[in-house]
Amino acid sequence: MPGPQSAREGAGKRRALDDLFSLTYEELRRIASGARRGEIHVTLSSTALVHEAWLKLKDSPELAATSLTHFKSIAAKAMRQVLVDEARRRNAHKRGGDGVALRVTLSDAPQPISCDRELLALDDALEEFAGLHERQALVVENRFFGGLSVAETAELLGVSESAVERDWRAAKAWLASRIRPEVL
Repeated sequence: MPGPQSAREGAGKRRALDDLFSLTYEELRRIASGARRGEIHVTLSSTALVHEAWLKLKDSPELAATSLTHFKSIAAKAMRQVLVDEARRRNAHKRGGDGVALRVTLSDAPQPISCDRELLALDDALEEFAGLHERQALVVENRFFGGLSVAETAELLGVSESAVERDWRAAKAWLASRIRPEVL
């Protein structure tokens, strides 16, 4: 049974995590808005996306000890999971329907991702890609879902900015060929 000291430490960590989330809240909303850019049928607002990601993170007070950049990276992963879960739920209701419900874009990509099926294909392709090129997959996750800059991504991964830019270009090309091979 944890003692009073342990309970105070746990409450302190939780408070620190709450403060970290509050500090990044507006930036996370901006990132979420970018990930939802062009959405035609609004089913999950930017605010709701951030709040759903928070629900995934709130029970991990140890995150309070991470850097701001690392926390945004973890939040990016949580937002990716929320977006994919939401797309899967909509797809389950439609049973393979082709309604356009979400529009996201890998900047510089030839065309934006314009439906749940493509978001799910991106998620599947990113999982496959992570098995081949883990760092490049992390670059995509942090830049696309997390909105991290090239400099922030480089700092987080411990590589140069030029390495992040190369990884970003290579990853986008590989993912585009998997998601829409007919486009290339």
